[in-house]
Amino acid sequence: MNMRDVRVSHWAGTGWRPMAARPSFRSACLLACTLTACGAKTQALVAGEAGQTAALTAGDTLECEVNPERNAYFGDLHVHTSYSFDAYAWDTRNDPEAAYKFARGEPMAIPPLDDEGKGTVTIQLDRPLDFAAVTDHSEFLGEVDLCVTEGSESYDTAACRLYRRGGPVSVVDMSSRIMSPYPTRNKAICGRDDSTCLQAAAGPWLRIQQAAEAANDECSFTSFVAYEYSGIPLGANMHRNVIFRTAQVPDLPVSYMEEPSPEGLWEQLDALCTHAGNGCEVLAIPHNSNLSQGRLFDVEYGGVGDPAEQAKIAARRARLEPIMEIFQHKGASECAFPAFTTDEECNFELLSTGESDENAFGKPPQESDFLRGALGIGLTESLRLGVNPFRLGVIGSTDTHNASPSYVDEDDWHGHVGVEDSDVPNSQIRFSPGGLVGVWAEENTRDALFKAMQRRETFGTSGPRMQVRFFGGWDYDSGLCADPNMLAQAYETGVAMGADLPAPNAGARAPRFLLQAMQDKVPLQVAQIIKIWVDRDGTVREQVFDVSGNRDNGADVDINTCERSGSGEAHLCAVWQDASFDPGQPAVYYARVLENPSCRWITHACNALPAGDRPAQCSDPNEAKIIKERAWTSPIWYQP
Repeated sequence: MNMRDVRVSHWAGTGWRPMAARPSFRSACLLACTLTACGAKTQALVAGEAGQTAALTAGDTLECEVNPERNAYFGDLHVHTSYSFDAYAWDTRNDPEAAYKFARGEPMAIPPLDDEGKGTVTIQLDRPLDFAAVTDHSEFLGEVDLCVTEGSESYDTAACRLYRRGGPVSVVDMSSRIMSPYPTRNKAICGRDDSTCLQAAAGPWLRIQQAAEAANDECSFTSFVAYEYSGIPLGANMHRNVIFRTAQVPDLPVSYMEEPSPEGLWEQLDALCTHAGNGCEVLAIPHNSNLSQGRLFDVEYGGVGDPAEQAKIAARRARLEPIMEIFQHKGASECAFPAFTTDEECNFELLSTGESDENAFGKPPQESDFLRGALGIGLTESLRLGVNPFRLGVIGSTDTHNASPSYVDEDDWHGHVGVEDSDVPNSQIRFSPGGLVGVWAEENTRDALFKAMQRRETFGTSGPRMQVRFFGGWDYDSGLCADPNMLAQAYETGVAMGADLPAPNAGARAPRFLLQAMQDKVPLQVAQIIKIWVDRDGTVREQVFDVSGNRDNGADVDINTCERSGSGEAHLCAVWQDASFDPGQPAVYYARVLENPSCRWITHACNALPAGDRPAQCSDPNEAKIIKERAWTSPIWYQP
């Protein structure tokens, strides 16, 4: 039995609210739109230059084959291209159009660059994706465009010349600005009123939209217009990927430079999209909570003290942020062993392992940096406010800065950040190839996938395309796994992942959960259900249950050859009942499925080098050489 008390810790500073004198994002957007004649013209340009896709957007939609029991679709919703300030600085030259071509199966050349500025390493997916979104940083879209476009009014400034040098020195100015609680733009590039950069940002934002529209192929491949909101106040990661359902989007993306608080972001997303009356729909996906110093899943509500107002903020947050990124190339955000749990499987792809271990920004992790901490806080907040702000489903993605969505294979990985990690000596060994989004939807279209994300019928993987389903109800038969109508029964008499358990039927004593998993390339080892609940004394606790498979199945891997041995399962399925269920205690349940052990990327990379050429990372005993790839499902909640 794995039990622990949640110690809710969060950042106590007060310096991250916008300054009173700061112009609103709406004002900044209107200024840029006036300068660039955007607005309705922008949408016309997008439609006018997207070819056949534009015609479909106008109304001639295809009829896809609809599966009411839903298909598993795999994608990547965290992709940076040469439009992102840090990606360009590390020699990435592939743009959004190239990223979508790669997602659909075309080869791509990535850094290091040759003398002509072209990539020297060719990569290609062995299986195309079902969907993707380019999420370039909204911050500095204009600055990058000005600095790399010869002849622009800022091209010859000292700041732009420094930026074009590349490497870490080129991003110091920009990255330091998004680490400030009171961000300001570089006046040498942007002008005294920032209008030069705001005007320039409209160009790449338009091209991002055009690339998404051109790539979107009804029923075959789905692309979403998107961007990343990227603030790191005082080193605390507060990033969100903002995803739009349709081509109807704001004239400029909301930037941390104008709205340096989550509340400001949510307000603008509602004002410019949800409540704009133009058919715009949006969601935001928090990511890398493992680097947030406890702030990404913050319960301070931006300084608002009135519980009624807090409840409104909590409801808006739950609506706009229905899912979080549990895994990407900068580590896992499920849980941390041994700091906050006795669950040893939480020692997985961690950038920091305990309270005394510093993360990438020199700060120790907090329990609220991880999904389990957030789910526990959400349960306690629901008791206090009547609203749960952290009704979080889960996904995985890559956060590639090479414009290479879903480039996740451990045995053939050349990095995600240009020349910074293009080979073993340059790599940051704790980074990984990242993960994937899994979505259960009726068809491969923007509407179906977006609605699935809104209802949290999603799962994340650490890279493999294993398929995992998780349902909850009160009357599931113990033999449901063998029923040919299993899925129809699961939907009809219960709920899928991401939902609340329905009210119990008369005589029901405890909920039952159906968990099913299908392997990808490597056999499965064990399927687990994790329960988090609030005790009657107010303590948040957790327990991990093995419900199918066997963690002690003897499976192993030889790190010298990467040959796997031992048995495993192609398919796992179980109906599990919570024998310790207390109807008076709020609880949340999610599933985790583990593969048999296999070689981690660093082992493959080191084995490919001659023994005498292997750097110190290859023999470091403190770094993992083996990985148990896995999948996590969105939770199911029980509220008394």
